[in-house]
Amino acid sequence: MTLDPFYLIVDSAVWVERLVPLGVKLVQLRIKDRAASEIRAEIRAARAVCADHGCQLIINDYWQAAIEEDCDFIHLGQEDLAVADLGPIRAAGLKLGLSTHDAAELTTALAAIPDYIALGPIYPTILKAMPWAPQGLERIGQWKTTIGNIPLVAIGGLSVERIPGVFQNGADSAAVVTDVTRNPDPESRTLEWIRATRGHLKT
Repeated sequence: MTLDPFYLIVDSAVWVERLVPLGVKLVQLRIKDRAASEIRAEIRAARAVCADHGCQLIINDYWQAAIEEDCDFIHLGQEDLAVADLGPIRAAGLKLGLSTHDAAELTTALAAIPDYIALGPIYPTILKAMPWAPQGLERIGQWKTTIGNIPLVAIGGLSVERIPGVFQNGADSAAVVTDVTRNPDPESRTLEWIRATRGHLKT
């Protein structure tokens, strides 16, 4: 499987509607603390936009809703993986991405036979409090050696300026949240990300 090298993460369908038409080909919808009905509505809206623009949509956490809304890709953190039922997920044909932060979590993730592995935080991140120290670029290469052909997503504190080091050390895709969504001009920053990552697209 090949992932687009630019992996955008947003928290609403409004962001999907705003940025995906610019040329984004891979976006994760990560919503926290919303009512189930609102989450379903967000998934449906995001899915429609992505379908219209040839963008791969990944749903974070809500695997049951992803199945019922006929999505095809989910992402789970380690806590979510521990309580998720992989049987229905696989039966529905969903692709699976998993977060990892240390060697033990990587072992757990690999046992689930994921379609990609995410490693983070590579750099300090302002998105949320993390019990893990920044992984650094060298850890990307170590993870890639271990997982082989499974795509590796680098996440945490990434910016356009840090993209070259991430790919030079073995990442297949670079995930971004705040460098885009907290930028004064998210549209222009998104286009910068697209230009900066195109050369790393694998065929």
